[in-house]
Amino acid sequence: MSNNKFSILFLFSILFSSTVILAQEKDDLDTETVTIIKPYSPTISDAFKVKETPSLNDSVTLSKKDIDYKIFSIPVASTFTPSKGKATTVEKAKPIKLYDNYATFGLGNYTSILGELFSNFQLSRTDNAGFFFKHNSSQGDIKDVFLDNKYYNTSLDANYTSRQKDASYRLDFGAKHQLFNWYGLPSNFTDSNLLFISGIDPAQNYFSGNLGGSISVEDSYFEKVSANVRYLGDSYSSSEFNITAQPEFSFPITDLNFKLKAEVDYLNGKFTTNYFNTEAINYSFLNVGLAPSFLYVDNDFTAALGVKGFVSLDSENSETKLYIYPNVQVSYRLLEEMVIAYGGLEGDLEQNSYYGFKEENLFVSPTLNITPTSKLFDGYAGLKGKLSNNFGYNVRASLAKENDKALFQSNTYKGMSVDFKGYEFGNSFNVVYDDLITLDVFAEVKVEVSNNFTLGINADFYAYETDNQDEAWNLPTLRASLFSNFNITEKLYGGVSLFYVGERKDILTNSLTPLQNPTIVTLDSYLDANINLGYRITDRLAVFVKGSNLLSDNYQKWVNYPVQGIQGLGGVTYKFDW
Repeated sequence: MSNNKFSILFLFSILFSSTVILAQEKDDLDTETVTIIKPYSPTISDAFKVKETPSLNDSVTLSKKDIDYKIFSIPVASTFTPSKGKATTVEKAKPIKLYDNYATFGLGNYTSILGELFSNFQLSRTDNAGFFFKHNSSQGDIKDVFLDNKYYNTSLDANYTSRQKDASYRLDFGAKHQLFNWYGLPSNFTDSNLLFISGIDPAQNYFSGNLGGSISVEDSYFEKVSANVRYLGDSYSSSEFNITAQPEFSFPITDLNFKLKAEVDYLNGKFTTNYFNTEAINYSFLNVGLAPSFLYVDNDFTAALGVKGFVSLDSENSETKLYIYPNVQVSYRLLEEMVIAYGGLEGDLEQNSYYGFKEENLFVSPTLNITPTSKLFDGYAGLKGKLSNNFGYNVRASLAKENDKALFQSNTYKGMSVDFKGYEFGNSFNVVYDDLITLDVFAEVKVEVSNNFTLGINADFYAYETDNQDEAWNLPTLRASLFSNFNITEKLYGGVSLFYVGERKDILTNSLTPLQNPTIVTLDSYLDANINLGYRITDRLAVFVKGSNLLSDNYQKWVNYPVQGIQGLGGVTYKFDW
């Protein structure tokens, strides 16, 4: 083995000597400069780890002792059996059973009858149909009234709705019959005229029907369209047709939303004669309107800026008029939901109709002059909000100017004649028009004291300025109401409402004394108190009682038209499924 080592050393010596000889064969050595381009970057190598357990040089080395242990198991007899665990659950209130149908029947003094029937049919997952029937009547018996004062009001409404993936459809049908009497004879009639009064037929019947519908489209520039056709007739061969349609379009533009609403309103009607029986009255209007607007929404600020334009064609008088109105609404959240400031400047063309007048005042005569009302502007500003989840408020002030504002006025007393119709004794109302400026201050508060008690109060204060008429006939200077709903127990519930209407003025004229100045009369203000109570016997069956005009005030809502005194009605409501 030593020979091998010697051989290896000898071989390395020869190679080293050869290398030196070859290196020294170059005579001249040049000096070169070496430039280091990359800066020096020191690195740290991994530390060398000792892989062996170091030996101990202690003079005393202790050796581990083996421990030997055993467990002695002794069986113990036990009769304990652990109970099975049960997860804790939250008690849920029993869901209220909802029924698709209900029927109500009630009876009261003045031989009052109330009947209602509502029914809903789920035809499929997307289609639904329903109808609502209502009858309300009374035999009258108003104190110190000579003429019959009973009334009937019966209506039937039906609808069909289909909600598809991209569109919704709705069809509506309605029919109504109303009977009432012109019982408000003026003070010219006394007990000495009872024989003549017995020959007066004061009854009037209204028959009306409507057919309409709407289509709403999702994700389309065309949003919806609604249309309606209505007919009205009465006992004196009056008739009125009204056709309306309102398509709506929406075009998103960057941060704005451009909306375009259109309106078509066609009204045609006739009365067989005017109040003085000199000629028939015919009217026909076609109003076509466009309302473009831009809607802007930015966090707390919302604004809708637009205009309204109408072309109105009066066919009977061969007149065409153009109307332009502002259409601006803005709102700003000053303090989240607590304080919201809002305002606007709006105008509109309102087409008056025989149907609309009789809905507001049943005692109009079938001899009316019909024309549109032009609301030049209605500027308003207010604050609204919720100071808490239980307290909401709204205050607003507005100033409006209207041309050809319709005002109800008592018809002229023409005397006593057996040839007169039931409305020709000064016991009905006509309509006069005037330019009117109205200042309105409105305030409302709603409080939800608890889930079992809510309270609301609102009031409107009015001031009027007329152009030609002496007063804003039959318009009050104050309207106020209070309403409350409460649950006394789980089964006993009820509500209270109070309505206050301030003084109004009307004018009485007499054709028998044309030289005598008309008499302006003031109708007293009135307060109407109402209450209702109900008791749920079961989830299907409930009984109720209602009280109206509890202050027993035979106030006059219209001149010479006192109302019924204290009215009570009791009945039962039953819910069911077919």
